[in-house]
Amino acid sequence: MRKVIIRDKRKIPPFNEPARDLRVLNKPLWLHQKDILEPYCDSEIETDFFEQIPSDTYEETLVYRDNLFFDQAFIETFLSKARSLGKACRVAFSLDDEVITTHALPLQSGIRREGDVYVANMWYYPRGLEEMTRPLVIDCGAYEFGSYRVPTHMSSEKGDLVFQIPLRAFLSIENWVHIFIANCLFGVLAEGARMERSLNKLSTVFKIFWRALVERKQVLSSSAMVKVGRNTQIDPTAVIQGPTIIGDNVYIGAGVTISNCIIGNNVSILHGNELLISVVGDRCYLPFRTSLFMTTLMEDTMVAQNACLQFCVVGRDSFIGAGTTFTDFNLLPKPLRTFHRGQLEDVGMTVLGGCVGHHCRIGADLTIYPARMIESDVVLVRTNERSVISHNIPYEESDHLKWPDAEFHPRLYPR
Repeated sequence: MRKVIIRDKRKIPPFNEPARDLRVLNKPLWLHQKDILEPYCDSEIETDFFEQIPSDTYEETLVYRDNLFFDQAFIETFLSKARSLGKACRVAFSLDDEVITTHALPLQSGIRREGDVYVANMWYYPRGLEEMTRPLVIDCGAYEFGSYRVPTHMSSEKGDLVFQIPLRAFLSIENWVHIFIANCLFGVLAEGARMERSLNKLSTVFKIFWRALVERKQVLSSSAMVKVGRNTQIDPTAVIQGPTIIGDNVYIGAGVTISNCIIGNNVSILHGNELLISVVGDRCYLPFRTSLFMTTLMEDTMVAQNACLQFCVVGRDSFIGAGTTFTDFNLLPKPLRTFHRGQLEDVGMTVLGGCVGHHCRIGADLTIYPARMIESDVVLVRTNERSVISHNIPYEESDHLKWPDAEFHPRLYPR
């Protein structure tokens, strides 16, 4: 099958890069897409517009925009149904799909309503391009996950703080919030949901239990649940629970707690760090007592001691100073909003941390308010006048621009 990739060149703040180059599940989005589609596609074409796609062939064709996040389960379902139908079709979702309406619709335009369905930018043609396509509805399989009996000032009126996790994930990445969703909700948690669903099979339960028994470990810490790469050192006092994937050449120190995470290659996680439902990219460094909850660190990033990041995204080659805290809900009961296409828009969630771009240097002991963005290449230090970041920080407000040696921190990611 031929795949045709329609390039989306829009840069996503605060990274100032197109979605295809941003990391999801510790891979650039374009590589994630390629790996998912490798079993199905044997040729590839890239184009800027749909109208530029060659139509002089009757080859089976899959067309999609390169800012889409999807997983293996979604592609298997879509292609299986499309091939069974044998007609040109387009990805669609029902109007009551809780995954789409709750998490995929805010802050984007790639999934939109047409008639009685939502349609997205992915098409299947069994015999070359055709003018007419029909919507093919895919059920994302919502799986509720979250916390209950939470104080109502940071949850619903019932005290529920829940997310709709897909068993089949699909997302149009057009805002930094979607990077958070793709990694934590539609990535790490979705894999956990599928694992939990698989426990309905007695054979799966027996296999995991037997592995834990042979290894003399708790079930969640057995090799059936925790995948460890080559040349990785784990201190015996560390607690690691699955489903978790740990890459090659990783060091995990004493007293570390890791649960339901993806850890890249060449990562150092030293004493007393706590990581939950997070993605840590290649070559990241966490010295000690760092707390990450539902947070994504892209490659080559360091988070210093006693920093606390919840529901956050941090770009590549960035530094977060000691004691810096990213808050995740408004103290006053008003909706969280973030910057999208020139204006503030509701993020659709009651809790959300902040976002730091690429090549940033964030000093020690700062507090960042929820849903704030710090643009790529910014340097921030705490001063008597500013210890709280209450608004988005563009590059023009970077502290280093006032210093005599500003040229030592060049701008690498312009708008």
